[in-house]
Amino acid sequence: MNSTLLVENANINASPTRAWLRALEKTSRIPADPDRIFPRVVDELALRFGDHPALLSDTQTLTFQALAERANAYSHWVLARGLSKQDVTCLLMPNCPEYMAVWLGITRMGVVVSLLNTSLRGAALAQSIEIARPKYLIVHSQLAEAAKSALPFLSAPPQVRVYDDDDSGFTNISTEILSRKDPPSLAWKVTLNDPALYIYTSGTTGAPKAAKVSHFRLMQWSHWFAGMIDVKPEDRMYNCLPMYHSVGGVVATGAVLAAGGSVVIREKFSATGFWNDVRRWDCTLFQYIGELCRYLLHSPETPDETRHRIRVCCGNGLRPEVWASFQGRFRIPKILEFYAATEGVFSLFNVEGKPGSIGRIPPFLAHRFPIELVKFDTETETPARNDAGFCIRCSANETGEALGKVASDSSGISGRFEGYTDAPASEQKIMRNVFQEGDAWFRTGDLMKKDEKGYFYFIDRVGDTFRWKGENVAASQISDVLSTFPGITGAVVYGVALPGCDGKAGMAAATYDRELDLPALRAHLSNGLPPYARPVFLRVRAELEATSTFKYTKANLVRDGYDPSKTADAIFFNDPAQEAFIRVDRALFDRIQSGETRFQDTQLK
Repeated sequence: MNSTLLVENANINASPTRAWLRALEKTSRIPADPDRIFPRVVDELALRFGDHPALLSDTQTLTFQALAERANAYSHWVLARGLSKQDVTCLLMPNCPEYMAVWLGITRMGVVVSLLNTSLRGAALAQSIEIARPKYLIVHSQLAEAAKSALPFLSAPPQVRVYDDDDSGFTNISTEILSRKDPPSLAWKVTLNDPALYIYTSGTTGAPKAAKVSHFRLMQWSHWFAGMIDVKPEDRMYNCLPMYHSVGGVVATGAVLAAGGSVVIREKFSATGFWNDVRRWDCTLFQYIGELCRYLLHSPETPDETRHRIRVCCGNGLRPEVWASFQGRFRIPKILEFYAATEGVFSLFNVEGKPGSIGRIPPFLAHRFPIELVKFDTETETPARNDAGFCIRCSANETGEALGKVASDSSGISGRFEGYTDAPASEQKIMRNVFQEGDAWFRTGDLMKKDEKGYFYFIDRVGDTFRWKGENVAASQISDVLSTFPGITGAVVYGVALPGCDGKAGMAAATYDRELDLPALRAHLSNGLPPYARPVFLRVRAELEATSTFKYTKANLVRDGYDPSKTADAIFFNDPAQEAFIRVDRALFDRIQSGETRFQDTQLK
């Protein structure tokens, strides 16, 4: 299709106001029918769309009818296993159509499904499982070894069921799935207010936490995005983002299915295969994160990158300096950038397509989406307060932390905070008496600014969390693993910017009382941390600066970065190509700073 015609078609009904009204219309009726949860919506879609493709991949395709039947088979499995409402089942499975069938069928029975990060192994995976306290763990055969690596660290290992044939020694769930395709009758009621999923997030501090996601949020997310993107049954969404995240597993899938469209699922993102897939599957939509866009932009040109029918791409983290080049080179008619957090109480949408902005709230909805930017105290790493004890609102173009008001009425479209499985962690996310006595606001942990026209712009994360490879990385999680290695007496972790890369790469400064065995340390980090959380740089020094309260300071360390000319300390690069820590000298530093595409995409990816 001609690119000019694509743009003209995208502009039809593309008024920003219409997008907001569509989203409002699709979500306004959700609270009126508390028994209508998303798994039941899939049953309705099966009756309406039947043999129309719902989920497609190179290894499995499910029509709407087949998806409903497969989900119902898992519902009957829940009954056969004797699980009860609000029991938990963990799911460790790569991207595939079956993934969604599993959690749809199990959650419709009131059992919560905990979506595990497929990058985790050993103690790190065990920690995520332990948080959920599951009765069962359903694992794909290709991740059976990962599951085995976690079992020794669990105080109460769940029963394990493996999907797909393998020789792991676990019971194959296929032998337990009943052939009945009808929706089972329930002995208990499951409503919008019941928990459906646990989705893990690092928040701003600490190890990953399990955020509670209710059936209400699943309905809200899927139907809101369906309205924003204006999904039609003829649309196909290309999804290569992890399905254990809310964007890849709920937004990209649920929004399209809710409107009768199809979702093409790829197990992992491939820069070289992306446009070929998009064209081969005749996709009209795709979901992105900023890092994905950067990789595509730095990839060699291919004919397929402009021979497509994409009308909208939707996602978050598209950097201002990448936006125009990305949209122009790949001839994308419309980019819908948004901001949201799995456990958050508000979202922002850049419906107008203003490059660099994460969105705005239209004036007619300002009263329904209370968002404030408040001045931030970098010393205390908390919002600043005035003499009266209240937070101070930022002026236009002034950077501050974003807060969202927690609603007292949880039936609305915003302000609903469902928290984590850890009650103290939930309370830490709430600030009280912010602008007046008795009010409550959700701390995003994100620094933003807002211009005179109301557009928001993301600036950075606060606290001890940084973003790398599309994941939020908790510095304390890394330092905890480092501190258990023999010889390390102290460690502080922070993020450093790399030219041409989104987010910040992890860097650790560590002190020691004996000569460090760097190969053993690298193996230790690999066993204790997922790939994206392993430090890219290591600085070894005699001592770490600390405050009077013995808190390590990192301002000078962040300023020095990985520049060997700034310090006499030894700095090492965790080189995946050589599988070793390599001493950073001037030549290696200059190579990193030059932003050579080949080096950045192969060595640091």
